[in-house]
Amino acid sequence: MSTKNKLALAIATVATFTSTSAFAQASAASNEWDTKGLLALAAGLAIGLAALGGTLGQARAAAAALEGISRNPGAAPKIQTPMILGLALIESLVLFGFLIAFLLQGKITFPVN
Repeated sequence: MSTKNKLALAIATVATFTSTSAFAQASAASNEWDTKGLLALAAGLAIGLAALGGTLGQARAAAAALEGISRNPGAAPKIQTPMILGLALIESLVLFGFLIAFLLQGKITFPVN
């Protein structure tokens, strides 16, 4: 699929979802449930995208480190420590995505002074 076709499909999808909400009747109860539904969808997307991005980042970091170690086994200690630090930082971003998803769902609230 070419880039133009992908862009056209994305625009058509966005137009479909935005135009259907324009014809919905407004009421207080439906708006509250619509908002909660969209927040649940956003929370699911936050977890999914965070996990996907973290997995891809960790896979590339581990692959690059293993390739470097296989080319020069003597440099393993110099490669392993920064790789583990990088993996920890990547995982922290995934955990932040998980925290944001819980905040969007309203399961965790922070007290306001």
